[in-house]
Amino acid sequence: MAALFLGMFVLGSGELLVVGLLNLIADDLRVSIRAAGLLVTAYALGLAIGGPVLTALTIRLNKRTILVGTVVLVVVCTLVPVLSTSFGLFIAVRCVIGALHGLFVAVGFVLAMSIVPPQRMGRAISVVVSGLFVSTALGVPLGTLVGQVLGWRGSFTAIAALGAVALVATLMLVPSMPSTGGGAGSQAKYAFAPQVLAALVVNVAAFAAVYSALTYIVPFLQSVTGISGALISLFLLAYGVATAVGSFAGGRFADRNAARTLIVGSIGVAASLLALYLVGTIAALVAVALLAFGLFAMGMVPSMQYRVVSLAGPGGQLASSLPASAANVGIALGSFAGGVAIGTSTASATVITGLVIAAISIVAAWATSFLKPPATADATEPAVAADVAHEPA
Repeated sequence: MAALFLGMFVLGSGELLVVGLLNLIADDLRVSIRAAGLLVTAYALGLAIGGPVLTALTIRLNKRTILVGTVVLVVVCTLVPVLSTSFGLFIAVRCVIGALHGLFVAVGFVLAMSIVPPQRMGRAISVVVSGLFVSTALGVPLGTLVGQVLGWRGSFTAIAALGAVALVATLMLVPSMPSTGGGAGSQAKYAFAPQVLAALVVNVAAFAAVYSALTYIVPFLQSVTGISGALISLFLLAYGVATAVGSFAGGRFADRNAARTLIVGSIGVAASLLALYLVGTIAALVAVALLAFGLFAMGMVPSMQYRVVSLAGPGGQLASSLPASAANVGIALGSFAGGVAIGTSTASATVITGLVIAAISIVAAWATSFLKPPATADATEPAVAADVAHEPA
């Protein structure tokens, strides 16, 4: 579990590091800020599309072998832009790393759920996914600081070095796990069943609600709350810490009742956004609203993964890659909706937009709470967590 956490931390830091170094990258490679933003888009597309594709192609391989190969390729690909001046190659590499990220997430969740009792699968998911949110709270700010001192290439080199540590941890700690179940073809009919697709709609709506407001939270803090400079970083740090805590705590609620957790989490996100809109001019209350926002938003993530895999039954291995893809679709839609809102109105309009989408996610979470796994699977034990014989490496 520690090795999987570290792998997610490395991938999360590498994914979001570009945002904090966008100006430096644009200046060094002589491209516009808008063009440099394509590095974020390429990663998201790679994860959303390439992740499920790679999962399907490697579904019959040993899970430990997949993880080791994935980390090796991530380290190599991270070093490519450090040694090159080609912006086009940089974009291509980001797309590849995004796909590898999606593969690592899918296989990591499958392996994590297979090594714990069924009643602790939600907590296993939360340990793995929390690596991503801890990277948001700690890895990205530290990487950005390194970039300011050593340049963006120095930050990427540091990520590659940390990836090498994750590789050693994977080799030493992750047990062998032979492939179980059928191939991608036999799993697809379960992984893309109507009830699974319906559950993925909840993921899309929830992330769209969060990112329609979060993408433009800095303009909101500046123009509505009236804060600037280093104080903004403190507010963002508070949100980042809340997401890490929420992702850890969310695992326990997923184990108790994942469907109900999604309903409560969606209501919590809506309430947080409403509070943010109503008290937006009071800095102390805005900080509290952001803490609640982060706790509820990312506290749902383990339940999202648990619910999708459970509803997929025998197709759980393939389905494990889909929540991350759905999340990235939601992020893209939310960012677009927030952009339209702030382009036609004020920064407060992004929060209202998120609130409207959050209301939709509440309805979706309630409607899908009645869905059950297919009759061929045990409703309390997803196929990926079935009794698997494996030996330590």
